[in-house]
Amino acid sequence: MSSVRVEEILLSVLDDSADAADAPARLVGACAAALPITGVGLVLMTNASPAGTVAISDARAGTMEDLQFTLGEGPCVECSRTGRPVLQPDLARTGPDRWPGFSAGALEAGIRAIFAWPLRVGGIRLGVLDLYRDRVGELSEAELIEALSFADAATEVLLRMQALSELDGSGVVSIPLVEDRAEVHQATGMITVQAGVGMAEALLRLRARAYASERPIVDVARDVLSGVLNFTEECDDDVKGR
Repeated sequence: MSSVRVEEILLSVLDDSADAADAPARLVGACAAALPITGVGLVLMTNASPAGTVAISDARAGTMEDLQFTLGEGPCVECSRTGRPVLQPDLARTGPDRWPGFSAGALEAGIRAIFAWPLRVGGIRLGVLDLYRDRVGELSEAELIEALSFADAATEVLLRMQALSELDGSGVVSIPLVEDRAEVHQATGMITVQAGVGMAEALLRLRARAYASERPIVDVARDVLSGVLNFTEECDDDVKGR
């Protein structure tokens, strides 16, 4: 990776004349144009799972990130957990055994290869840069170096956006997201009360319901918030079935 190249990327996306909030979108667009790939996604990560999508280059990249958020599995999740890049030049061949649910959905969407880079500062997990394309094939050594430069630039962009958020005086670091997943977090909290489980288990149950019903997790969360879906009744059914 060249620090000069990283600076070039940052200069192109952190234009003083443009809105700083648009920097992630400019970065994923530049990344998609610079490499032999189809699209790019930039996501924030917690220690356990994706927290939100910061920028996507196209709708298919959005599908890729939605699948990983809903299922809690995929290259992005593994990449963040291990701190190592995850390179899948042929998703149909190697993906199903590692991430069965994600791979099925991604392949159905026309995604054939995924390359994911962790965005970290020391031991702190910031996010992941996901690259995908609609054909199989590895990236060359030069292309991998270029992708790593974009990953380093993406890390710097996220850090700068966090710093700007802290300067706003709100007391909470808030980076604008492509989608608002606050409803998912609210529904998870309700499920912890209804089912008497912890937050991690509640989110797992919400994801399982979304996957089983083949619906976006946000839609299922809205059913919980509106009272259409109650996980207390689900627990009662489980007890009766034993």
